[in-house]
Amino acid sequence: MSDRYAVMGNPVAHSKSPFIHTSFARQCRQDLRYEALLAPLDGFKQAAEAFFAGGGKGLNVTVPFKQDAWALARRRSVGAELAGAVNTLLLNAEGELEGHNTDGPGLVRDLTVNAGGELRDKRVLVLGAGGATRGIVLPLLQLEPVELVIANRTRSKAEELAALFAAHGRVSACGYEDLPGQRFDWVLNATAASLEGSLPPLPDDLLAQDAWCYDLMYAKEPTIFCRWAQEHGAARALDGLGMLVEQAAEAFLLWRGMRPDTREVLRELRAL
Repeated sequence: MSDRYAVMGNPVAHSKSPFIHTSFARQCRQDLRYEALLAPLDGFKQAAEAFFAGGGKGLNVTVPFKQDAWALARRRSVGAELAGAVNTLLLNAEGELEGHNTDGPGLVRDLTVNAGGELRDKRVLVLGAGGATRGIVLPLLQLEPVELVIANRTRSKAEELAALFAAHGRVSACGYEDLPGQRFDWVLNATAASLEGSLPPLPDDLLAQDAWCYDLMYAKEPTIFCRWAQEHGAARALDGLGMLVEQAAEAFLLWRGMRPDTREVLRELRAL
């Protein structure tokens, strides 16, 4: 019988994870099946426990259940512990649920391997102080930027995150009103504003020469943030589709002990 994996969320029908993991399994010749499971908004714990009790081997977790998955995990990786969110669960050899957060490692791999970007000794700005930011700050700091600044509409939320990660690198916080006059080599949009067709209030002179911009969101057309980046002289403007595929590859590696080649899957998703 094929090993069973799934993504669980609400909503979840739109998820590209079944396509991605089925492609990975075919490429790596792994006997598994992967499905999308809708969990009740107030019933994630019961749904996840039933999945594993029924023989499930691993579970991806999407909105709005990443904090619920964190609470469910008996063991957590360092990244997941700091992020306060888990997007990948696996049943380990001891029969315990392990929680991981593959969003940050997936982002870093897309930035550095797929795009060939370099963050060491760069000034990096992350827009937003929500769950997406919590999942990416530690992996970004491990790339040794000269400084990482978290900007948020509510400054106190950014300050809380900066304090949480202060032991891992040079990280500071500010409000959007503090951005005029500052220049950054990298600007990463970790807000959901692009999905709503809006932007955080960004000054026109935010980008340093040859700056790169990255939107964690993605869409069929360039996001409004990517268009802003191009209009303001960014050397590269990237969306988050590569991050989606790479975080899935990180989960596949945790589950199956092998890393799939993501290039073909990413090409197929772009074509779709």
